[in-house]
Amino acid sequence: MSRMPTFTLLTAAVLSLAACATSGHLQPAPAAVVAAQANGANDNLNAVLWVQRSQEYRASALQTWKLAGEQLDRALADAGWTALLPAEGGDHQPATLKPAVVVDVDETVLDNSPYQARLVRDGGSYDDASWAAWVDEQKAEAVPGAVAFAQLAAAKGVTVIYLSNRTVAMKDATLANLRKVGFPVADDSVYLGLGTQVPGCQQVGSEKGCRRQLVAQQYRVLMQVGDQFTDFLQVEDNTLAARDALLAQYQDWIGSRWWMLPNPTYGGWEGAAFNNAWSLPADLRNAAKREALEVAP
Repeated sequence: MSRMPTFTLLTAAVLSLAACATSGHLQPAPAAVVAAQANGANDNLNAVLWVQRSQEYRASALQTWKLAGEQLDRALADAGWTALLPAEGGDHQPATLKPAVVVDVDETVLDNSPYQARLVRDGGSYDDASWAAWVDEQKAEAVPGAVAFAQLAAAKGVTVIYLSNRTVAMKDATLANLRKVGFPVADDSVYLGLGTQVPGCQQVGSEKGCRRQLVAQQYRVLMQVGDQFTDFLQVEDNTLAARDALLAQYQDWIGSRWWMLPNPTYGGWEGAAFNNAWSLPADLRNAAKREALEVAP
């Protein structure tokens, strides 16, 4: 797609501004220049636009949920099938337990791209207050294909467990949002938010391992679905090399027990590029991400 029309408009605006300056008369900056200054480069612009407007994103999501649905009967029929690692309850999954699928919420079943779009528009970045306000709005739509999968699972007697790093305090708003867009919610217990207490297990940060162990006590987990590695296992070393090693180790689980949704807007992959130093100024984080690029010689 040609970028010439936009380039020409901005060029004309800049030249016009320069002409005003040399003539000795101070004129208001043309609207195009004001917009260009207010809407500077943003790492998430293309990412959010892709999620919201591309047919390719929707196709990827639909494809993932469709294939996961086709796998349900196989998982149900195999008494030894589990999507949990041994250390998180996978070695204690008798066939007598009720079947369940564990799904992450954000960017897995609920699409928060309008919140991300606000940040892009306003030149802002994630913060707890704006995120909590967005959750309270209950305006997130379903990720394409997710509702059909969840309803199919429920029809087969499979409980959908929503294991999220939204907080415990966000339970009511989140469950209301899920119900609003058509997801089956068996009862309040299927929401396991950040801050859920699991006796005998010490949670590390926002890791989900303790909550997966809690699920393992009550359900045989047939599948896990998420948009981050941490939706499936504990990532103890969030470096690019360690994450590569995890993918190599568990790649056979992808597309059978674990199902990954695309999320280009945020995630552990971003922090891994600058050694997880989120306290660095944005320009230094950006420079580190550029250094992480593999550039053709």
